[in-house]
Amino acid sequence: MKKKVAFICVHNSCRSQMAEALGKLYGSEVFESYSAGTETKPQINQDAVRITKQLYNIDMNETQKSKLLTDIPDVDIAIKMGCNVVCPVISASHVEDWGLEDPTGKSDEEFIKVAKVIEEKIKDLAKRIKNNEI
Repeated sequence: MKKKVAFICVHNSCRSQMAEALGKLYGSEVFESYSAGTETKPQINQDAVRITKQLYNIDMNETQKSKLLTDIPDVDIAIKMGCNVVCPVISASHVEDWGLEDPTGKSDEEFIKVAKVIEEKIKDLAKRIKNNEI
């Protein structure tokens, strides 16, 4: 059975959404991807949507929306994206904090940089799950 992974940040509008999309792209063989936050935004960060479409041809406006932690199933692994405030608490057998800077309001280069780091971390996470390291 596939592990369930939640990518968490406060508003569930940018980094966690990118991680959910890239988790589905690069990790779907070994885990199910969810993203959520303690608050939601009316729409996903449109810069994140544009960059994710540009780099990975994924349209997050069509496939994802901002969700609360209570909107997703119980998960096995919780990944905190790097909240600048107190990160939400979630019960999972494994928790990591990826410590990513929020690119909101910054240049496309910053969004691309964050996307590439998320991509690498997703691929590494998939490998560790596949190898039963977590």
